[in-house]
Amino acid sequence: MRKLFLLAACAALSACATTKDAAPEDGIARARLGEKVYVDGPQVTPLALLEDSRCPTGLQCVWAGRVRIKARIDLGSGSEERELTLGKPVHVADGNLELVEVTPPRNSEAAGSLRDYRFGFRFMGGF
Repeated sequence: MRKLFLLAACAALSACATTKDAAPEDGIARARLGEKVYVDGPQVTPLALLEDSRCPTGLQCVWAGRVRIKARIDLGSGSEERELTLGKPVHVADGNLELVEVTPPRNSEAAGSLRDYRFGFRFMGGF
């Protein structure tokens, strides 16, 4: 019975959508849509992909395009929903939060659906 309880507890914990691991070596916290991730201060949950107009891999485009997402940012003082654009930091609390990477590349063979997207965030501040 005790083993069953421990197994159920482990399964419940592994199903949790919040990740607060040690900071990765590159300092980028990555999350999928709906997954909350700790970003060296705030917690960020990507909620929706608003735009992905990046130039497809293997093509030469006049405009590189952009990625915009809607995200919930949780701070100790509360939470707010913000629009984040790849490569453009936004002021949050005592620093700047930036969407620094989006994978997979647009129109690559790996890009199948929204669940394949991963968003990388970095927070600079809090000094």
